[in-house]
Amino acid sequence: MIARRRVAVVSTLTVLVLGAGTSVAAAGVPAAEPLPSEVPALAWAGCGTTAAATAAGVECATADLPMDHDEPEGARVQIAVARVPATDPANRIGSVFVNPGGPGGEFMTYLQRSGAGLFADLNARFDIVAFAPRGVAPSTPAVDCGFSATEGFFSQPAPTPFDVDPAALVASAQEYVDACVANNGQVLEHLSTANVARDMDALRAAVGDDRLTYLGFSYGTFLGATYAALFPDRYRALVLDGAVDPVEYLTDPVSSSTAQAAAFERALDRFAEACAVDQPACSGFGGPDPLLAYDRLLATAEAAPIPAPGYPEDPRPVTADEIRGVTLTLLYAKRLWGLLAAALAAAEAGDASGVRALADQLLYADPASNDRFVAISASEQQWPTDVDAYLERGAAEWAAFPHFWGSFAYSELPWGLWPVQDEDAYYGSYEVPETSPAPLVIGTTYDPATPYAGSVAMVEALGNARLLTMEGDGHTAYGGNSACIDSVTDAYLFDQALPAAGTVCQQEVSVVAPADVPVEASTATQRLAIPLAG
Repeated sequence: MIARRRVAVVSTLTVLVLGAGTSVAAAGVPAAEPLPSEVPALAWAGCGTTAAATAAGVECATADLPMDHDEPEGARVQIAVARVPATDPANRIGSVFVNPGGPGGEFMTYLQRSGAGLFADLNARFDIVAFAPRGVAPSTPAVDCGFSATEGFFSQPAPTPFDVDPAALVASAQEYVDACVANNGQVLEHLSTANVARDMDALRAAVGDDRLTYLGFSYGTFLGATYAALFPDRYRALVLDGAVDPVEYLTDPVSSSTAQAAAFERALDRFAEACAVDQPACSGFGGPDPLLAYDRLLATAEAAPIPAPGYPEDPRPVTADEIRGVTLTLLYAKRLWGLLAAALAAAEAGDASGVRALADQLLYADPASNDRFVAISASEQQWPTDVDAYLERGAAEWAAFPHFWGSFAYSELPWGLWPVQDEDAYYGSYEVPETSPAPLVIGTTYDPATPYAGSVAMVEALGNARLLTMEGDGHTAYGGNSACIDSVTDAYLFDQALPAAGTVCQQEVSVVAPADVPVEASTATQRLAIPLAG
């Protein structure tokens, strides 16, 4: 299986996953755009799908907006929106819009399942508002290229320089791209981040806020930076957690991809080091050398997939590619490292039931997530169009990144073949005027999905911004990793109070054995309780 990765967020137990796009000519948009041409009417109604959500009073609505903001009389998109009203209305400040990343992620489904969830403190004084960006279900039209989880380009085994068939790989990628274009029509021309920012500005007006308050994770930091560039006088506070370099993200995605591959390899090393130090927390996986044990486990699975008899819902043996895919996904959150180790330890003992259960939930539950990811990013990123560039880099990355090469260069061919671009995409500048509020940018030193250098670059691109650092592991920081990070961020969102320059917080999450999450053969038939979004 060619595993795709997304610039995604894992905030506590919310697991999301990022990536890359195609060649477009640089274009600009005025630094400040006019007020929304129309403000949608939002008819809020209850939509909680769990008892917690119902108790929290989760409400949903649909915003009718132009597909092309330059042609308000033309085709329309229906943007799905959810909110949890502030629990202390007497001291309500307004709304805080949350975007979890992607591209192609959405937070409203999580709100419907859990209510305020991670953001109970914010929810006292803010309505928590989430929306599914254009092209992302449950908004309509939603991108779907028509492949099941076991069909198409992203379902095939990750190639190596020794077994890659260039003609077959290109043909498969072209088949995927052609299906995406045929199945999705006009909306593919209007999926850029700038258009999502324009939608968000209309939603800001619709909820009655004069200025936007925003909490964006991962790719959501790029959305926040784009909003600030387009509407510098229309926000009060922007938190950009796990930031990307906005210029590199658009104009040099190959460098971003390579840096991400290196960061995931480093995260695997740190996971192995943590397990060597604390074997009980890691269910004994790997003994004194977990990284060597991991390589041996992959070699075993390469020789013959490992049985999964304890998961009768899907007893297929587990492949090495699936082990890699589950590993990459769970490296996003340090609090899930114990779960990863337990699943690996059981597989090491010959029973991959835990890995199978995780793979089915994390890798196969939503095949269209890859489609959204490709279509949105490909509409604006500038990828090489020369097929040989992907083959040559694939060979180099197989040597440089021996565990996760399959999630990068070879798998990025669809971006090089993608024919549809959004003429309304925005390419900078991202500099924030001194007259605008300074965004708060949060970077984690060992973030695998958005390496720390991206947060530093985001601050430099914005100019008027403040960097807050968390020393620790996993993707993004806010929401239960560090009391210091959470208190500083809340103070900024509530009072627009920036931390002192150079503030560094420590992560407070340890690797722990998954006491309440089953991975053994006898209990793996139970559903693993990991909320997903995006």
